[in-house]
Amino acid sequence: MKKILIILALAALIAAYFFFGLGDYLTVDGIKQVAGEVGGYYERDPAQVITLFFLAYVAVTAASLPGAAVMTLAAGALFGVVIGTIVVSFASTLGATLAFLASRYVLRDAIEARFGERLKTVNQGLQRDGTFYLFTLRMIPLFPFFVVNLVMGLTRIKVWTYAWVSQIGMLLGTIVYVNAGTQLAQIDSLAGIVSPTVLVSFALLGIAPWFAKAVIAWIKQRKVYAGFDKPKSFDRNLVVIGAGSAGLVSSLIAATVKAKVTLVEANKMGGDCLNTGCVPSKALIKTARVADQMRHAHRYGLEAAEPKVPFNRTIERVMGAIKAIEPHDSIERYEGLGVDVVEGYAKVVDPWTVEIARKDGGAQRLTTRAIVIAAGGEPFVPPIDGLASSGYLTSDTMWDAFAQMDRVPARVAVLGGGPIGCELSQALARLGSRVSQLEMQDRVLGREDVEVSTVAQSSLESSGVRVLTNHRVVRIEQGQLVAEHEGAEVTVPFDTLIVAVGRAARLSGYGLEDIGIDTGKTVVTDDFLATKFPNIYAAGDVAGPFQFTHTASHQAWFASVNALFGQFRRFKADYRVIPAVTFLDPEIARVGLNELEATQQGVTYEVTRYRLAELDRAIAESETSGFVKVLTPPGKDTILGATIVGAHAGELLAEYVLAMKHKLGLNKILGTIHSYPTMAEANKFAAGEWKKNHKPEALLNLVEKYHSWRRG
Repeated sequence: MKKILIILALAALIAAYFFFGLGDYLTVDGIKQVAGEVGGYYERDPAQVITLFFLAYVAVTAASLPGAAVMTLAAGALFGVVIGTIVVSFASTLGATLAFLASRYVLRDAIEARFGERLKTVNQGLQRDGTFYLFTLRMIPLFPFFVVNLVMGLTRIKVWTYAWVSQIGMLLGTIVYVNAGTQLAQIDSLAGIVSPTVLVSFALLGIAPWFAKAVIAWIKQRKVYAGFDKPKSFDRNLVVIGAGSAGLVSSLIAATVKAKVTLVEANKMGGDCLNTGCVPSKALIKTARVADQMRHAHRYGLEAAEPKVPFNRTIERVMGAIKAIEPHDSIERYEGLGVDVVEGYAKVVDPWTVEIARKDGGAQRLTTRAIVIAAGGEPFVPPIDGLASSGYLTSDTMWDAFAQMDRVPARVAVLGGGPIGCELSQALARLGSRVSQLEMQDRVLGREDVEVSTVAQSSLESSGVRVLTNHRVVRIEQGQLVAEHEGAEVTVPFDTLIVAVGRAARLSGYGLEDIGIDTGKTVVTDDFLATKFPNIYAAGDVAGPFQFTHTASHQAWFASVNALFGQFRRFKADYRVIPAVTFLDPEIARVGLNELEATQQGVTYEVTRYRLAELDRAIAESETSGFVKVLTPPGKDTILGATIVGAHAGELLAEYVLAMKHKLGLNKILGTIHSYPTMAEANKFAAGEWKKNHKPEALLNLVEKYHSWRRG
């Protein structure tokens, strides 16, 4: 009803404009005639004339009708500079605000439904710099003000902000026109009022806020660097601290663009992912999966057999996988690519200087234009009474411990129900350990939808894991955990204890606190991954907010490019499409929003689902457990997010990552040929389910009648 009333009011104003020929009056000649006729009335009853003029001005600007500039001249001719400026200034602001609100109430919902993601970025920019944007536009009369009103109404800028900025921004132009109106008899056209010189002056005034902002930023930068002496020349263009995923990519990009770069690593090249995380864990998971397939070979028409697990050979295979990949991340390879690799401990001693305690016993100081901190993360160890003396392992330390074992540990307790805890629990259980997994929340994988968590827990339990949710460990004593559960204490004995409750950024030992770089749970950075010092950047786990190897590599591009070329242009880190995979069996893969996040963020959505039990390839391989679930806006095929549970879910997810990155909808996936029989067809069939749910019933009824008519 509100929209209808606004549309009717605007329609009435526009109709009156044309029906009564008001356009003939809103010209220079027309306004001269009106001013001459109204002059006498103004002398007799100024309040009435001012009120009527004010309302007419508001109506013209609110309806975005041409003639506001001419009416401003009339205000000068009728009321003089002072009163004319006051009347026009407030009338123009009120009219502009009404036009702004009309656009907001009538058009914004429809525009956001169609271009929501693009507008989201615009609104984020306006939240930061909206006042400057609007003030600049209002200062330059060349830009049609009615367009500003309509476009700004589509954004999320606050009404009060819009009103007061418009009031101030239009004031100078108002004064110029009102003053010109005092000489109305000498004016032949609007073009004669604002000369090219005046227009240029307005433009310069419009730029003034941005110039002032740049000056303020320069002053702040000088203040940040106060107390530090900048070198006159530099040894390096870039120094990168840490040779994990983020550090390797940052240094490689620098070397590729012919910058002089030094990469410093204190431990092993490749970081946690290669040496203690992604690679060894996935190698172990594969062995465990084969063991499970042997144990359940009857599913494939074979005789089942209990696998024998010589654990030392299992771990040898894991280490072999690491050694096979090591050359990809080796010192020799990166030096061959042009990177100066130094083994040692790096410390930032000032914004342009890095001191390195080399592993060979020497010391080295390098001055550098820019620094990228890519120190990575480490397992978080919670403050639990008795944990320190329990001999606990983490995802970092367990591989060396496993290498010393002839057989799989008999009783394993795993703390944590996140991806790492779940993956390790299932793998060790399948290899023969009696695993108890404790999670203090009410479900495992708490960031996933409830149905996904349910599938994960069911899979863990079918693998032999004893999953204990709502169990908070309070102490460790005599080879057993003591946990609180529903007000009672529960004991869980163990031979091996693995702590997998999450990871924390490595922040200490790099000199960050000494030079005043802000840290909380991570290094504090801006949208460009810069710290408080514009030449020092952070990427990967140390920067957050995601702790994925692929995100670290992604951030490294932004950090290194901004560090090397930021004086020309900087790029904001883009987190719009971030995939994640939990390598359980079945795998759990996700990109974009799931139902839990969409509900928390107030995003309206509909769900399309396809069961793998209906997929030919899944049936042929006895891998029918799982589903593809896609979230879209109501009635649209735009992909808000996709969750896949099933065999090879991580590989299947890539199609949705590509589609979301390049804004391709489900109709595009449906129209793409997928090889038969493949698991990837599940994505096409999910798109087909969406299409079936949105088939044009009315059109199909007409087509049915047409075919009936054709049959006679």
